[in-house]
Amino acid sequence: MNLKTFTRKSIKVSSKNLVVTKFLESEQQLPFVIQPAVDGVNLVSWASTNRDWIEQQLIQYGALLFRNFQVNSHSEFANFMQGIAGELIEYSYRSTPRTQVDGKIYTSTEYPPDQSIPLHNEMAYSLNWPMKIAFFCVKAAEQGGETPIADSRKVFQRINPKIKERFIQKKIMYIRNYGQGIDLPWETVFQTNDKAEVEAYCQSTDIDFAWLDGNKLRTSQVCQAVATHPQTGDLVWFNQAHLFHVSSLKDEVRQSLLAVLNPEELPRNSYYGDGSEIEAFVLAEIQKIYEQETVIFSWQAGDILLLDNMLVAHGRKPFTGARKVLVGMAQPYTNQ
Repeated sequence: MNLKTFTRKSIKVSSKNLVVTKFLESEQQLPFVIQPAVDGVNLVSWASTNRDWIEQQLIQYGALLFRNFQVNSHSEFANFMQGIAGELIEYSYRSTPRTQVDGKIYTSTEYPPDQSIPLHNEMAYSLNWPMKIAFFCVKAAEQGGETPIADSRKVFQRINPKIKERFIQKKIMYIRNYGQGIDLPWETVFQTNDKAEVEAYCQSTDIDFAWLDGNKLRTSQVCQAVATHPQTGDLVWFNQAHLFHVSSLKDEVRQSLLAVLNPEELPRNSYYGDGSEIEAFVLAEIQKIYEQETVIFSWQAGDILLLDNMLVAHGRKPFTGARKVLVGMAQPYTNQ
């Protein structure tokens, strides 16, 4: 061959051929795993050019695990989220303690490592929530610390029809008391020290509020128990009644609080939307269904777990050793 007359030809490789997919367990379709098929695939670039395909898989499965892409920084994680979902959103009207890492990337919930976090959908205690939430494993725990997930469609389907109908008709009322040194102060929840800003937020989101003695605040809001996914039309179990209800507390903690506080003064509690009490056995049954639908996998450093926040619930297992998992949320949705 005459090298002087040799002409280089560009070979176009389909971006789809750059990844392979599988399930972690053959009998379990959650999560759907996406991995590079060749070395050097840049997840941010690949994802931004395959946004529609990723969206299709997310709608179908509800949870996508991006593994072995060599993601090494929170900025790469943020760029990935922005490439597939647009601008990230702030963690407003907070329910759990988190630290802002950079921009709109946060640590995962900062509860003590010996505590588990029950399965739930992000901000399902509100009328506003992110449609997408993603978790980035910077460092896996020495032991435990998994982020269990469950299909919210299957949870809904398994709940006793009479219980579902009661919740659908009555909805759920969340009562929160801030400023007692037990739960988050209102300044942290609403991210402001200005009472006028708090009142404006509450009025715009149908939250009833009352200022109490000692700079304390009490809020009450009635929200959905069941929601309809805006794209698929699926009915999903979508609330945090089991997390807010007083029965979720350990016996000794609950007894200590009730010894000094009336039920309406508890840091948080949940009721049926008409103010009547939710039976503890009903929430226990729902918790059992969550457990039966739970899927658990071990984190690997660099993993990104992307969830459709309405289709899949998440939680956290207790752990030992250092653990660092970051969170990003996108695509705000309002239930009207």
